[in-house]
Amino acid sequence: MPRSLWLLVIGMLINVMGSSFLWPLNTIYIHDHLGKSLTVAGVVLMVNAAATVIGNLIGGVLFDKIGGYKTILIGISITLVSVTLLMFFHGWPTYTYLLIFIGFGSGIVFPATYALAGTVWPEGGRKPFNAIYVAQNVGVAAGASLGGIVASLSFTYIFVANALLYAVFFVIAVVGYRNIDDTNVSQTSFIEEKRKGNNGPKFQALVILCIGYLLCWVGYVQWSTTISSHTQNLDISLSKYSLLWTINGVLIVCAQPLISQFVKYVAKTLKQQMVVGFGVFIVSYIVAMNAEQFTGFLVAMVILTFGEMLIWPAVPTIADSLAPKGRQGFYQGFVNSTATGGRMIGPLLGGVIVDNYNMSLLFLVIIGLLIFGAITTAIYDKKLVRDNLCLIGGQSPY
Repeated sequence: MPRSLWLLVIGMLINVMGSSFLWPLNTIYIHDHLGKSLTVAGVVLMVNAAATVIGNLIGGVLFDKIGGYKTILIGISITLVSVTLLMFFHGWPTYTYLLIFIGFGSGIVFPATYALAGTVWPEGGRKPFNAIYVAQNVGVAAGASLGGIVASLSFTYIFVANALLYAVFFVIAVVGYRNIDDTNVSQTSFIEEKRKGNNGPKFQALVILCIGYLLCWVGYVQWSTTISSHTQNLDISLSKYSLLWTINGVLIVCAQPLISQFVKYVAKTLKQQMVVGFGVFIVSYIVAMNAEQFTGFLVAMVILTFGEMLIWPAVPTIADSLAPKGRQGFYQGFVNSTATGGRMIGPLLGGVIVDNYNMSLLFLVIIGLLIFGAITTAIYDKKLVRDNLCLIGGQSPY
């Protein structure tokens, strides 16, 4: 990988590690320490996610207008100021307000980082996006693990550690990202691209693609919400449930050579990788639906992880390929906001179904959504192929 991409990967790892100190413990802090109900905690987290969606979209637009370096600095600055204030003011309702700004600031950073990754290594295909994806997961695993240890000492230390990590990320961005080349990002406006006739169909293709991506996230987030509660009802300990996520993170890092060989020799196009990924997701939920012991959920998580490794890096890669010059940031912002939207909808949908019906129905609904998502993924580029907007050697490169 180019040196500039390594800097982006390191920055993303520290950024996500910092946020992972806090987000797994938000509900516990709001409920146990601030004395608010779980419903209030859920609303707060939903508002935080909504702020992240807005940040994703604004971050994408800013990337197209002022470049990746300035956009990332704006996002980090907002987040750093917010987490610094959180060290001193973490009572109610100040905690909520600062959490909204944290979501907004971090939302700006993500699409800019992804867009910059594609810009600095355009010939890398899915590799730059996969590298960012792996860094995210390492950051989540490390941050969540360390956060639990720090929180056992004092929640105040969580806020301090969070601020220190964001300060480190800020320094890396200021020093390391200044000379990253994003000059090939043309500041072509959306209207200009539309006049050329090549923006509309490609953006429509992205929207269709992101329908399946959103549905994937609606299902995926059940593992940290309804499925986690379901495992408790089956007398599976919290330590064993936490082990599922540890295995998820380890597999994402260690199974990369296996995935690389799979996409090289079997699923050679990004569309094929995603469709196969949907199939793997469906198998995972079928296994989980019939699981009654920890071993069943372990098998389901392993299967889910392989599906995740096929789908998650493919979507920003396709978005980068579809984006007209000067719109890379907007397209990545749309992808990131779609993922966040899935994380917003998923807990509410899952909770309503389980509260009023049962887990079996939820699994069936998720499987149905994934089948629909596989169909939209299979057809998302049909118009582009028909209009010869993406043909290379007679085939779609996506």
